[in-house]
Amino acid sequence: MAWDTAGTRRRLLDAGARQFAARGFAGTTMDALSRDAGVNKERVYAYFGDKRGLFGAVLADRLGGLLDGAQVEGTGPAAVGAWAGELFDRYRRTPDLARLLAWESLELDEAASADHRAATCRDRATHLRAVLPGLDAARAQHLLLSVVTLVTGWWTLARLGDVVLTAGAGADPDDAADARRAALVAQVEALARAT
Repeated sequence: MAWDTAGTRRRLLDAGARQFAARGFAGTTMDALSRDAGVNKERVYAYFGDKRGLFGAVLADRLGGLLDGAQVEGTGPAAVGAWAGELFDRYRRTPDLARLLAWESLELDEAASADHRAATCRDRATHLRAVLPGLDAARAQHLLLSVVTLVTGWWTLARLGDVVLTAGAGADPDDAADARRAALVAQVEALARAT
């Protein structure tokens, strides 16, 4: 019987996303990863080298899904705001990504899978320069970081949002998220206009 290498790799990535999002890098064990994926833990080592390698691959996989196809459509600040809204929607569909990024910042001294992620970010910053003529490379990178931080923060700091945004206390969670999305789009549009 032939090995299903692609299927095993996918199961490990999905199990890694679940385990790392729930327990962080330090709290996730190789035993829990292999049990969740339904494979021998030797497969983690064979496919990813070690737990850090799997964590980096999980982040690259999840971030790729977040940013792939999420290009700014059109030009000007309104287009950047709409793009932030699309990223917000993608986080809404994949809430574990914000947790993974938070765990990475809390527990690791260096970004996981940094080269791959840096290339993606350079592409996005270059695209922002085309969308906002006159934007230099450094300002485009800062704008990208600000947009991603604002979008990620809503999901990572959800309990802080519960405390700060008391005007909507008791509101349906979907209504609250819709209101936050609308505010985010307006804020990013203003940020793009000021950049």
